[in-house]
Amino acid sequence: QVQLVESGGASVQAGGSLRLSCVASGGGNSPYYMGWFRQAPGKEREGVAIIRSDDSTTYADSVKGRFTIAKDGAKTTLYLQMNSLKPEDTAMYYCAARISATRLTAAWFLANPSALTSWGQGTQVTVSL
Repeated sequence: QVQLVESGGASVQAGGSLRLSCVASGGGNSPYYMGWFRQAPGKEREGVAIIRSDDSTTYADSVKGRFTIAKDGAKTTLYLQMNSLKPEDTAMYYCAARISATRLTAAWFLANPSALTSWGQGTQVTVSL
């Protein structure tokens, strides 16, 4: 298992920007999949973005064009750059990872968060009007 620690959550006004970070440690090999998920009060956890070890990315339709997922060169830190934030982006944001590769697409993992095997504790993002 890889250990994940998120940071960067904050309260911002609509239209603002934030960058979330997730530091990965342990687990041996670098994760094949890393991603960001979010959960708002009273709602199910939903996928935001996934990046694979080949740096290919997949985004939820609700964040396309506004959010960007990326990893640092050492592949130990995952980022989520969030621009043009909206009140509906308010949620607890979680970093998740899976070390082993599969034949399943990143989009499948985005829709099936339980298939990611390591999770951080979350960082809160609140967007107000």
